Order: sequence, then structure tokens, then C-alpha cells
Amino acid sequence: MIVGKVIGTLVSTRKLNNLVGSKFLIIESASNMGTDKRIVAVDQVGAGIGDYVLVALGSAARIGATREASIDAAVVGIIDDENDIIDKL
Repeated sequence: MIVGKVIGTLVSTRKLNNLVGSKFLIIESASNMGTDKRIVAVDQVGAGIGDYVLVALGSAARIGATREASIDAAVVGIIDDENDIIDKL
């Protein structure tokens, strides 16, 4: 799991049927945990641009999905106080 900041959205009009209705967010990693600086994640919690979020990666992202989906990253939480977490990263 990584901490990141939502910096944008991604629109995909053509996608697999099991991803129809999914919201895609562009996440900038707030820590250096072996991931690329930016990733695309499926939003599971209603996050918005500017929110600091928890992102599950790999099979953990698929397990948290509401339906079987081919995803590798999912937003699973919104951080309440980003000032507290940023100081610790």
C-alpha cells in the first residue's frame, strides 16, 4: 500500500465491460516505495482531486474491487489529515 495525492482524473470511453462505471484517478506517490512517481488507480471511495489517499496495489487492489476486474491499483481510503502523514513520510 502507498500514500499518494490525487492530481487528476482519466477518462476512458473504451474499456472492459467489468470496468464500465469505474472512476480512474491519477495518483502521485507521496513516498518512495519502489513505485513509479504517478499511477492510475480505480477509485473505490469517492476521492477527489487534491485528496491524499491510500492506494492498494497488485492482488490486494483486485480483492477490494466490488467486481472481478483487471486492475493493479485501487484507492481504498482517504486520509483525514494530510499534514500529519506528510511529516512522517
